[in-house]
Amino acid sequence: MKKYTNYMLVGLMSSMTTLGGFYLLQDKIENPLVTNANQQNGDFEFVDYKGNYNYNAPSFVDAANKTVNTVVAVNNYQAQSQRQQRGMDPFDFFFGFPEQRQQGRGQQSEENQPAGSGSGVIISADGYIVTNNHVIKGANKIEVKLNNQKTYTADLIGSDPSTDIALLKIEDKGLPFIKFVDSDVINVGDWVLAVGNPFGLNSTVTAGIISAKGRSINLLRQNSDSPIESFIQTDAAINPGNSGGALVNANGDLIGINTAISSPTGSYAGYGFAVPANLVKKVVEDIKKYGLVQRGYLGIQGFDLSDDQAVKAYNAQEKKNIKTGKGVMVTNVTNNGSAIDAGIKNGDIITRIDGKSINTFSNLSFQIGSKRPGDKVNVTVLRDGKERDFTLTLKDAKGNASTRSKADLTPAEVLGATFEPLTERQKDNFGINYGVMVKDIEPNGKLAGAGVQKEFIILSINDKEVSSQQDIEKILKNHKGRVSIKFADFYGRIYTKGFQMD
Repeated sequence: MKKYTNYMLVGLMSSMTTLGGFYLLQDKIENPLVTNANQQNGDFEFVDYKGNYNYNAPSFVDAANKTVNTVVAVNNYQAQSQRQQRGMDPFDFFFGFPEQRQQGRGQQSEENQPAGSGSGVIISADGYIVTNNHVIKGANKIEVKLNNQKTYTADLIGSDPSTDIALLKIEDKGLPFIKFVDSDVINVGDWVLAVGNPFGLNSTVTAGIISAKGRSINLLRQNSDSPIESFIQTDAAINPGNSGGALVNANGDLIGINTAISSPTGSYAGYGFAVPANLVKKVVEDIKKYGLVQRGYLGIQGFDLSDDQAVKAYNAQEKKNIKTGKGVMVTNVTNNGSAIDAGIKNGDIITRIDGKSINTFSNLSFQIGSKRPGDKVNVTVLRDGKERDFTLTLKDAKGNASTRSKADLTPAEVLGATFEPLTERQKDNFGINYGVMVKDIEPNGKLAGAGVQKEFIILSINDKEVSSQQDIEKILKNHKGRVSIKFADFYGRIYTKGFQMD
């Protein structure tokens, strides 16, 4: 009996040892990153997962399933003449303008082939779609294809070159749509998904993180005099055709519209940029409510204090000793602007807008550009080393402190251009006695859509000769319907084009 008792004790001790070892090993598997806090002399530990490599691995399945059916393909159709007039555009490097037609499509008419393709995001069940302005720029026809391959012809509701955002509409109901989320609360390091149609590959999902916020890459200035660049930067793969697609968080909610990549080749090289959802939402609301985007302006010029070269140049010119740092140095205030009316002066350093820190000019542009004329904002500046607060009422670029609708626009604003009379020498060179020179032109205006460029000569509108901007205003005042325009290009070649005015 004593012999068997000894055997039982040995067995019991062995079982307890085995059980203790099992629980210790299980704890190591479930907590593989736990290390010995007493490690010294460069000792290290090896973690053996025993094939169980599932610790805290993120899953994007739900977010992807939630998003793919809300992202659409957008095709931009243009007339052959418009394609020939179209020059190099900075967006060509990441927007899907094919350099060569694919084989097997040679029998198709050029008019039946898209000049470019991108992506879009359905934001309402009744068919409103957000995309990039550069995706639909110059289109005669916009085609939208859903993930279920159903195809629609979309109407362009409005666009904004300053933010590179456009709003489309297709006629349907009960469509899957994406929800906006506050893009101000996202953090560097958060997981994100980019969803779009790169290289024509529908419903492609890539994953990455937010790698920076508030980026300015000096891209939109090509198409706008007052761009708003405060991009979300991500390392989720974005390629040609992704433009206008969705950047979503791990819950599948919209935090941005994919817009650009930074690449020496035109394909993904690690850095993509998206317009923040808060700015997209504001632009869309303006277009739907007013027919055009309402922009507030401070009425200043300046530079980032973080720019060492700009600071040195300023100190040399102004005989100052300003140090590099955070904020925006005001170098000029425009007449009849919001800033000068409130008392802001040259030499002030803007540090906060409505309590939010301003580190760069892109931060400033984003904060002010997200507001409308008539909105009141609090501006904090450093003047002579002391903080001062100013409350001002924002104005638009023309000095108006209230919102405007399409009905308030002048004919020249609807055309998207300004004009100046011809000189006698220009009349002699072209052999004409009338006409006006196009001084400036907006990329998304009616004239640009008809193929008119800067320094072209407008000869007549609706068969009536014009010699001044006032002539144009008079002819088109209260006009609705078809407009016929005759113009001459740089070489004196004459064209007649038409378009509709609402």
